[in-house]
Amino acid sequence: MFSALLLRSKKGDVRADVCSLEASDLPTVGDEAVLLEVLYSSLNYKDGLAVTGTGAVIRGEYPMVPGIDLVGRVQESRHEGFDPGDLAIGTGWQLGEAVWGGYTQQARVDGNTLVLLPAGLSPRQSMIAGTAGLTAMLSVLALEEHGVGPDAGEVVVTGASGGAGSLAVALLGSLGYAAAASTGSPEAHAYLRALGADRIVPRSEFEDGPARPMDTGTWAGAIDAVGGDTLATILSQVQRHGSVAAFGNAGGHALHTSVLPFILRGVNLLGIDSNTCPNARRRTAWERLADVLTDAHYERIHAETIALDAVPEAARRIVEGQVQGRILVDVTA
Repeated sequence: MFSALLLRSKKGDVRADVCSLEASDLPTVGDEAVLLEVLYSSLNYKDGLAVTGTGAVIRGEYPMVPGIDLVGRVQESRHEGFDPGDLAIGTGWQLGEAVWGGYTQQARVDGNTLVLLPAGLSPRQSMIAGTAGLTAMLSVLALEEHGVGPDAGEVVVTGASGGAGSLAVALLGSLGYAAAASTGSPEAHAYLRALGADRIVPRSEFEDGPARPMDTGTWAGAIDAVGGDTLATILSQVQRHGSVAAFGNAGGHALHTSVLPFILRGVNLLGIDSNTCPNARRRTAWERLADVLTDAHYERIHAETIALDAVPEAARRIVEGQVQGRILVDVTA
């Protein structure tokens, strides 16, 4: 027997309860399945929407175990890349959306969606990072590959007090970038500076949309977690041949902008998709995360640790914008 957080839906109302299950209750996932003893998961905004039933996140059938992240120890494996005793990370590939996710003490996962935990990264640290850290690292990789290095100039991070935003600030700071953190939370200023932000930019400077199609070129690059008018403003302010890595839509999914930054300044808009990112790319990103962020970084990252039965209340808080940093789910507690 093991414990899992199970979502059930009745007439559109979603209920989350911690239940006792058996291995036979785990869904089948194909011919290359890996059975994991789950150690940690994390709580992301998408998880909050799923658990509270406030967003159309669940694409599989109920009952569903949510949790888009997990790290665990391999118990059984039909996949050639994993042996019993290995530590493996699962993120994306509709984990916790269409297939059972990480809010459980045991999980059966398609081995093709897992990557080995890199040396130098503990299971706990991997879930402090989680999808948020993977997304932030993929964003930094995209900027690097498009010529935005530490010497290029200032890089702005929007939604910087959130999980992915705060990890992006930490990564940029560790790599020697001049990082400007944009937030609407005054109480987060000291936290972001401790993570590596050189200065704080009020969220209000971006959220009303661009003043003109091409504004003064301010930023060498940007990592955008917000979308909407904020992203449109950032695009108008990026310097010649600069790039914006975008992965969020907390400020809206519509983008009202002009082609001028793209065709007159050569600005690049780089979409970051951590959900279906190919595994070779994932491995590169996780290995870079293990190299760039030290134990001291993880100590500075605000990471609240909760048990499975505390997930529903924490999900409400993250949806209501009351969470700073990361929430680690210790499924063994």
